[in-house]
Amino acid sequence: MKDLWPAWIAAGSITAASAAMLWRRLASNRSRESSSAPSYQTELLNSLYDSSPVAFAVIDKQGKFIDINRDPTELIGYGKSEMSGLPFTKLVDEEYHDLMREAFLQTLKGHNVSQEIRVLHKLGHPLDLNISTSPLRRRGSIIGILVFFQDISDRKRSLERIRHMAYYDDMTGLPNRRFFTGRLEEKLRSSQATGAKLAVCYIDVDRFKLVNASFGRDFGDMLLLQIAERLTRCLRETGDIARMEGDEFVALLDSLADEQDVSRRLDAIMAELEEPFELKGVPVPITVSIGVAVYDDTTVDAGTLLKRADTALHRVKENGKNHYALFAPEMDPIAMQKLTIQHELRRALHNEEFRLHYQPQYDLASGQIVGLEALIRWQHPERGLVSPGEFIPAAEESGMIVPLGDWVIEEACRQNKQWQLAGLPRIPVSVNLSFRQFSHKNLKGKVAEVLAQTELEARFLELEITESMTMDVDRASLSLKELTDLGVNISIDDFGTGYSSFHYLKKLPIARLKIDRSFVRDIQQDPNDAAIVAAIIAMAHNLQLQVIAEGVETEDQVHFLRLHRCDEMQGYFGSPPLDSERAGRLLEQHLNRDALPLSAASRSMLQ
Repeated sequence: MKDLWPAWIAAGSITAASAAMLWRRLASNRSRESSSAPSYQTELLNSLYDSSPVAFAVIDKQGKFIDINRDPTELIGYGKSEMSGLPFTKLVDEEYHDLMREAFLQTLKGHNVSQEIRVLHKLGHPLDLNISTSPLRRRGSIIGILVFFQDISDRKRSLERIRHMAYYDDMTGLPNRRFFTGRLEEKLRSSQATGAKLAVCYIDVDRFKLVNASFGRDFGDMLLLQIAERLTRCLRETGDIARMEGDEFVALLDSLADEQDVSRRLDAIMAELEEPFELKGVPVPITVSIGVAVYDDTTVDAGTLLKRADTALHRVKENGKNHYALFAPEMDPIAMQKLTIQHELRRALHNEEFRLHYQPQYDLASGQIVGLEALIRWQHPERGLVSPGEFIPAAEESGMIVPLGDWVIEEACRQNKQWQLAGLPRIPVSVNLSFRQFSHKNLKGKVAEVLAQTELEARFLELEITESMTMDVDRASLSLKELTDLGVNISIDDFGTGYSSFHYLKKLPIARLKIDRSFVRDIQQDPNDAAIVAAIIAMAHNLQLQVIAEGVETEDQVHFLRLHRCDEMQGYFGSPPLDSERAGRLLEQHLNRDALPLSAASRSMLQ
């Protein structure tokens, strides 16, 4: 359409009825005028106008409809004649007016703009559209706007259903552990900035097993529903209460004035549950035990606060139940152990006590190894091999996670380059980034320096981040773009467990998603987990992202993942994490044989 529209179109003097005819006439004239134009140009333009699978409209410089290439009645309820001369903003939900005006303004300045907006059907219900605008030019001057649009309402509803399955408890409808942990992290960041006090309460229903035994599981579930409803009344926002598992709930108390305010809020919760519940016409009195952890300057993350509340809960249950207790440092038997570990971590890094193990990642179609994930281990001089679960939390609390993470990147790159020089397969090695590393201002410089020192090509390094790191999309986008400009690939680890919007998937330079093992583990037993895994795979592929499933341990899981066209897998079904020597031998075995499908028979060969 470039250079086809005369300037008087922009003034709105063309009618919708004649726009299509003008399109064809101008296309024909353009074809005759240009000796270098293809002979089929007119037919091509006509075909695009009449048969394009993408709907588009021509808008004048005042933002009014001139023409649209298909009947819009089915989509928004208005016919072509009704839309002629209608301002585009008349269709747009008021909340999106400013975004729409800014998009048109940028387009009239010569920019292409892509934007999600909401319009209102003639009957009043909302529709979500993705629009792309391009300037319409004639002899170098912008005379209007071309708007392409696509209805994404179904896709957004599907994503919301997936989100609900991932973040909400099926039975009570309350948020689940994943949702609550993410929300708590947000509240902690806010508290750090404002100094506001908050507390986490772990709530356990006393003698709930007796209720199940007396009335049956169905009535036990009914009781939990009623308890959830009463707890919700005590809290200011619905997201402040969540069901953890079984008969355990967790609550968030924010905007606390002092310790007496904590006690008043807890007394109100206990009082709300005093009135007996009715099951089968029988009044059933219920009591709860509550463990409380108040945020202070030594609490660094949601996990720590939840653990402290759980520790306090166990103390209440040990002392007779039906009460609450605030966490105190002396309740924590491992507090001194943490201090010891933090001291030993510094010594261990200096003494080179850390090792990397590598877990192979397999292509699900061929069975070939297509990557390795580097996993840190601690070879303690007295305790032997220490798993990350024991020392990573202490490293995060102490800040040692940054130098430790830098060492992992350097060692993984060095080892990968050594394997390549030995003639082994040239495949990427992936490394997990901690939040502190990702927040470092010179992350790009550190990675570039390691790649230069080890002489490893950037495409053979993959960095894994978590969803929580992408919550600040603008900052994350800048950091990730710097890394991808180096040639490094980025993947989202533990996908589905974070608390963030799906929109970052299309805004950030991400190469693949790793489905969290908590979903994979029960895909054969839990229909919700199966639905979530299948939906994540389909959604990722629609966004041209690769998908790898973590924690794959059985042939049935492999079959499910293959059936839903998952790209890759990682887990004990293929191989456990291996030290560098055994990982090298495994790579050599794969180099010297044809690709094998993953099966029970071939698994032993892979190991």
